[in-house]
Amino acid sequence: MRRVIILGSTGSIGTQALDVIEANRDRFQVVGLAAGRNGELLAEQARRFGVAETALGAADAAQLVRGVDADVVLNGITGSVGLEPTLAALESGATLALANKESLIVGGDLVKAAAAPGQIVPVDSEHSAIAQALRAGAPDEVRRLVLTASGGPFRGRSRESLAAVTPAEALAHPTWDMGVVVTTNSSTLVNKGLEVIEAHLLFDIDFDRIDVTVHPQSIVHSMVEFVDGSTIAQCSPPDMRLPISLGLDWPNRVPGVGAPLDWTTASQWTFEPLDDEAFPAVTMAKEAGRAGGTFPAVFNAANEQAVHAFHAGAIGYLDIIDTVRAVVERHESGDPSLEGVLSAERWARAEADAIIARG
Repeated sequence: MRRVIILGSTGSIGTQALDVIEANRDRFQVVGLAAGRNGELLAEQARRFGVAETALGAADAAQLVRGVDADVVLNGITGSVGLEPTLAALESGATLALANKESLIVGGDLVKAAAAPGQIVPVDSEHSAIAQALRAGAPDEVRRLVLTASGGPFRGRSRESLAAVTPAEALAHPTWDMGVVVTTNSSTLVNKGLEVIEAHLLFDIDFDRIDVTVHPQSIVHSMVEFVDGSTIAQCSPPDMRLPISLGLDWPNRVPGVGAPLDWTTASQWTFEPLDDEAFPAVTMAKEAGRAGGTFPAVFNAANEQAVHAFHAGAIGYLDIIDTVRAVVERHESGDPSLEGVLSAERWARAEADAIIARG
């Protein structure tokens, strides 16, 4: 029986994790729940699972982790506010099932230094797929990682045609049901850029050996290419409950958590090269990742500010990436300590806001 704390319990990842746990009460016990602001749903979840320890807000979530004995902490918080809870989970010695990619990207070496070998288990479908595929060979047999991207709602469109995109259109993802920030990031491919940085940090693979291919069907979740020319792919219908269940019980598989592929029905899987001209976010993210230090934190913070401004009607769709580029170009790397990272984030948000205010 694994004792589980769920951070971000009222969001997409959190609610699906509770679905997995409810169907497998003999494997998991929820001992703590934390949410951002939906206190009413949090209270209902606590009643349903008999949880006495709850928290609202990222700071209280970190305190919850420090005060509750758990085997697994699932961090499903959205945004870089998840950094402190991530560090708290690692300090506690619990397995960190990480869906909050921003905390690893922002924290970088700080998070890696706090983690014991194997303590972080990825929950993003792409990184879960890579973790599964890596079990097919030794680390020195890996040639490269290939992350798949659905291409989002604007796949195949030119940069010029994206100028008039509305917030509602940016949220119409063809495959996944996610929150405002993550769904918008998927449409700009910022999310895939962040995932490239995350893959580099999780698996210690150079950026030159991490590629992205567009796969609209979202069946192949990512691949690992080995030195002998073999490529191992993890395939399943798009359902986050599968990688969530692996995060909760790694390396064990939870029977029946997801539906298998239907091999009796004709289907096609297609792969396309990434259009860097229309969607430069992946290239920009790689550059920020190579620069290291506080650059990934600045990249992420500037994007979060720009996404919120876009949905508030303050800027256009293409201005999201242009704002991020402008902020990153003005940044000089700072101290990668916790305070240094948080200071760089504050600077990036203020700089992004200033750029947006100037139009």
